[in-house]
Amino acid sequence: MKPARSLVLSLVTALAATLGATLGAAGVALPAFAAGPTASFVKTADWGSGWEGKYTITNGGSSTINGWSLAFDLPSGTTLGSYWDALLTSAGQRHTFTNRSWNGTIAPGASVSFGFLASGSGSPGGCQLNGAACGGGTPPTTPPPTTPPPTTPPPTTPPPTDPPTGDLPKHLLTGYWHNFDNPAVELRLRDVPNEYDLVAVAFAEATATPGALTFGIDPGLATALGGYTDADFTADVRTLHSRGKRVILSVGGETGRVTVNNAASATAFADTAAALIARYGFDGIDIDLENGLNPTYMAQALRALRAKVGSSLIIAMAPQTIDMQNPAGGYFKLALDIKDILTVVNTQFYNSGAMLGCDQNAAYGQGTVNFIVALACIQLEAGLRPDQVGLGLPAGPGAAGGGIVAPSVVNAALDCLARGTNCGSFRPPRTYPGIRGAMTWSVNWDVSNGNGFANAVGPHLDTLP
Repeated sequence: MKPARSLVLSLVTALAATLGATLGAAGVALPAFAAGPTASFVKTADWGSGWEGKYTITNGGSSTINGWSLAFDLPSGTTLGSYWDALLTSAGQRHTFTNRSWNGTIAPGASVSFGFLASGSGSPGGCQLNGAACGGGTPPTTPPPTTPPPTTPPPTTPPPTDPPTGDLPKHLLTGYWHNFDNPAVELRLRDVPNEYDLVAVAFAEATATPGALTFGIDPGLATALGGYTDADFTADVRTLHSRGKRVILSVGGETGRVTVNNAASATAFADTAAALIARYGFDGIDIDLENGLNPTYMAQALRALRAKVGSSLIIAMAPQTIDMQNPAGGYFKLALDIKDILTVVNTQFYNSGAMLGCDQNAAYGQGTVNFIVALACIQLEAGLRPDQVGLGLPAGPGAAGGGIVAPSVVNAALDCLARGTNCGSFRPPRTYPGIRGAMTWSVNWDVSNGNGFANAVGPHLDTLP
């Protein structure tokens, strides 16, 4: 279709020139034919109280476009939410989207798109692309003032302050500890290897009350350990604290059924989580709901929990790879919506199959440096700070069904993101020296496999800038 479009534009241009030569002497004014960049808008979804919009920018000219800026107004009562494939600055109801590093160049006849969510029933108006009307034409003599594009991706919420992390290291190693027995070795919490900085206890479970959590030492684990009580576990939490480690309670897992989808369940979540934190001495909460979540009410629950516990609360997330492909998705939206209080997102870069990276040019196969870096790049370029992004990988054989890598691959991915070294064929658009660290499922599987993950990745994190 693109060659045909170019042919049509060429014919139109030629016809205009011919008519101009024929009629110009008679003083006939000819209309101006748009032959440059244009932008079209469509609502791809509309649910009454809000909608999803998409702008497509097309280069109808003969020269390559290097960088674009599209601005429009939303009427009063309509507000902008999450967005993707562009950077955003706003001044009142005027919103300006600019290209990201990978979609700023548009060849003649080519197109790029970006999208966003909005609340309210209004539609965009006053659209301008690179200072000219989005339908094409000549830029105005005095273009309207626009806000310069930011140097880093801004959040969709007000600029946050850095969340306090207490004495957590700049680069940290997170590991999940099993509160159940399975083929991996069973461990008392106090026997977690010292290389781990943050231990996520898996898992808190649902009760009959929507949103409410419960936790206790699994009877099967207690039997396998020859006796292990809640009191023993609580003492072990204190032991890890004495070593400078932090322990958080993970919610969900593969079979987790905790649901927070209204105000009442959000309150139940916050109340019961706060009670468990007080009872066992947890330092925070980890959201690992692999069966979906409601970002609005989970954000409400986490903010309420932080208000109860205090600013030292650690908030971690462990989404699946598919959950962090698009900022409009529930998990990604939650991360952006609580960015001001979020500690780290340790995405599970495994059990995924092939996935698109931030370049949107190729599907990278799991179990490679390219896969880890290209998918982490999505989060880093779409609004999360580097210190909020961790790389989640399996600890070795038995820990996952796919995506198992040697610890050296994890270290190479960290180097590529932090320093721009040891990359594969994919290179991110910039380096992220503040990349937070790595996570593994799980401590138990790592111990079963000789502590290879912790012994290799833990010390390597200490070498990062």
